[in-house]
Amino acid sequence: MKSLGLDSGYFCHWGILTWSEFCIAFSLFLGKPSSLMESRNQTGIRNFLLLGFTEEPDLQPLLFGLFLSMYLITLTGNLLIILAIISDSHLHTPMYFFLSNLSFADVCFTSTTIPKMLVNIQTQSKVITYAGCLSQTYFFIVFGCLDNLFLTVMAYDRFVAICHPLHYMVIMNPQLCRLLALGSWCLSIMVSLLDTLTLLRLSFCRSMNIPHFFCDLPEVLKLACSDTLISNIVEYFVTVVIGVLPLSGILFSYSLIFSSILRISSARGKYKAFSTCGSHLSVVSLFYGTGLGVYLSSAATSSPRTRLVASAMYTMVTPMLNPFIYSLRNRDMKGALGRLLNRAAPLSAGTFAGLS
Repeated sequence: MKSLGLDSGYFCHWGILTWSEFCIAFSLFLGKPSSLMESRNQTGIRNFLLLGFTEEPDLQPLLFGLFLSMYLITLTGNLLIILAIISDSHLHTPMYFFLSNLSFADVCFTSTTIPKMLVNIQTQSKVITYAGCLSQTYFFIVFGCLDNLFLTVMAYDRFVAICHPLHYMVIMNPQLCRLLALGSWCLSIMVSLLDTLTLLRLSFCRSMNIPHFFCDLPEVLKLACSDTLISNIVEYFVTVVIGVLPLSGILFSYSLIFSSILRISSARGKYKAFSTCGSHLSVVSLFYGTGLGVYLSSAATSSPRTRLVASAMYTMVTPMLNPFIYSLRNRDMKGALGRLLNRAAPLSAGTFAGLS
């Protein structure tokens, strides 16, 4: 098993390098700049401006406090989930393995956008460099894709647990779990690299004002004065691969799950089976519901404020609520968190006693 894990890591690393070379060759084939420095020299771009939520000075402290609080809650909640799963041997199961990966992706997802926004609010600056904007776009897509893929893998895990309970540990063995996690990371990195590299071939000659609090790819594409056909095609392709297909897999898994639950004769058995996937179903509904809200708000209205609020729900509120959903509705998780905090309390008390 260890040998297989090393081989899988090697092939994933080789695949990413090969994909990177393909994307660079693809950019060169288009006859446009294929490096960051060349693109900046050709377009003369120095910085973008993130307009954010509002320019009113009186609201800046309120927004800073609100978003800082949300970010700290997100970090604390998701890190506690990860530490509880690592420290408690009872949670070393496939479901909690994928949950820890989802929590880590949520931490990185929010850390891609919120810290920069907080710095801009605090310094009264809206500037983000060209390289910083590309980096933010890349990592935002990577961790957004990871959220999609881990939710899909967790739906498959719940399908096996409910529809094939006797074969659950055989099917969801440690080797398969590692491969599913590794495949999710590799696919996210590949599609994000392809999506981001298409920006390098674009020229920007209009206003560099982005009506958003981060470098959202559709908003950046609107600023380009060169042809964005290829970029739009790639964006739609990535949306189908990372958005539509995973959602279809989740819906298919839950259709089989519900069909299996309805065949259970006792009400107690139905409740027990449904309770094992209730938390995941809540997170899926919240994640895709807010994501669909972002898409519909962009399509139905041209108001930047509406899109900002929908994006804030998608990028900040959902990762913040995930730990509460999994901890409040899960007895095992609540127990693990309680034991973790009980172990941490004497350590903190001893530290303060030593300092005094």
